[in-house]
Amino acid sequence: MSDYVILTIFISHNSVSISKSASMNLHNFEFKARAKDLKKLEQKLLKLNPVFKGEDHQTDTYFNVPKGRLKLREGNIENALIYYERPDAAAAKASDILLYKHLPEISLKEILAKTNGIKAVVDKKRRIYFIENVKFHFDTVNELGTYIEVEAIDENGQRTLEELEKQCKKYFTLFDLQESDYVSKSYSDLILERLNG
Repeated sequence: MSDYVILTIFISHNSVSISKSASMNLHNFEFKARAKDLKKLEQKLLKLNPVFKGEDHQTDTYFNVPKGRLKLREGNIENALIYYERPDAAAAKASDILLYKHLPEISLKEILAKTNGIKAVVDKKRRIYFIENVKFHFDTVNELGTYIEVEAIDENGQRTLEELEKQCKKYFTLFDLQESDYVSKSYSDLILERLNG
């Protein structure tokens, strides 16, 4: 049987809809923080014997949508079309995500760019680790600097938001981060601020 699935996407300036049969509906609790010494933070995590998924060179292209954020991720490890909604809060926060993993396909980007227009492009190198359902990103972002992201992920409805939040807080403490290190905005917003500043 073929491993391919058919993805139906309806995208306009008024709506974004991705067929659920071809996507993953995720619930995350996550945080992003500035990292002055990315290597030091990574060494703290390594003491817990995480699973290393590799270093990904990712290009995230964000498209104009009426609400939330829609981005196409192109990397040597991860390739996905991602739509998500989350508050711009300088804290750990809940996020609702529709994610479609796919093989690299230039025509998908061309369709999205033509129908919606490109909002911003983020280029970064990301080192990816997992401990159970928690994903760790150690990011070096072109024009922005270094950051850490922690995502406590629920793929099947077995974990409550409270449990996911508790996991985020645990690792925020582990990394000895401060409240002032939290970043409320997406990389796309930070890039746009830099370009327009």
